[in-house]
Amino acid sequence: MLSRTALVVNEASRTGAARSAHAETLIRAAQGRWGRLSLHPAGTGQGLAAALDEALAGAPDLLVVGGGDGTLALAADKVAGTGVVLGVLPLGTANDAARTLGVPRDLAGAVDTLISGEVVDIDLGRADGRAFLNVASVGLSVGVTERLRPGLKKRLGPLAYPVATLGAYRTHVPFAARLEFPDGDHPTLELDDLLQVGVGNGRHHGGGTTVSPTASIDDQRLDVYAIQRGRARDHVSIARLLKDGTFVEHERVRHLTTTAVRLVTDPPMPVNLDGEVVATTPLTFGVDRDAVHVVVPRGGTAARLDRPVGRRLR
Repeated sequence: MLSRTALVVNEASRTGAARSAHAETLIRAAQGRWGRLSLHPAGTGQGLAAALDEALAGAPDLLVVGGGDGTLALAADKVAGTGVVLGVLPLGTANDAARTLGVPRDLAGAVDTLISGEVVDIDLGRADGRAFLNVASVGLSVGVTERLRPGLKKRLGPLAYPVATLGAYRTHVPFAARLEFPDGDHPTLELDDLLQVGVGNGRHHGGGTTVSPTASIDDQRLDVYAIQRGRARDHVSIARLLKDGTFVEHERVRHLTTTAVRLVTDPPMPVNLDGEVVATTPLTFGVDRDAVHVVVPRGGTAARLDRPVGRRLR
């Protein structure tokens, strides 16, 4: 049985403020099996980092985090390599990490997963040390992120992504990139006339786009794709294949898996990590293997390469 549980809710996330009280009520209902509960409300930026540090200072067995993908990536970074188990309450707009993990998007379902689920180990992506759970990307996705203002996300929810994507596409300037592979598993690639380069640790990003049909958050590899500019009909056909990940088979897309990749552009370009533009090329990406213990639905396929039977919270 757990002795300490900490709850951190990013009240600046899309539904965080409105649902934090509900989250607290549901968590308290399960408190009998989770031990002493401490609450740590937070906003974005330094406030969120401080709340997570405060929560972890109490040495919890379980850290339950409510927020979007950026919030979860920061929390995952802070518990990586420790014995603290991460629980997920999806309160953001896209909730791609929760989708990858199979955690229900409704709050009651997410709490039920914490009660009845199992603990598995997942990988954490690294970009020159910076953590990401889902995908790091350069190009069109950065333009999309810059258009995803808080007001747009609150007003449209997941529909904000296609709206922002259309706007970013209209103003996108193609770019060139070099992909280097430090572990020698692929020759260097020189690519030009690009729309986007993505480096995936998880399975989903961008409001439900699938990185590739075989992408997994525990396969100890990165999925790398590069989309080259083509005719308008090429872009339409690629867009239709984004949901299931088969766009990587399109003739205008290069796709491979690797353990590490260095992305170089000239000039340097901003990089989107799990929906936050916080880095610049050149960057080297790698995998922190089995770095995070996280609660997922029992019998799910989120960590299908983990041990056959996950561990229950006790």
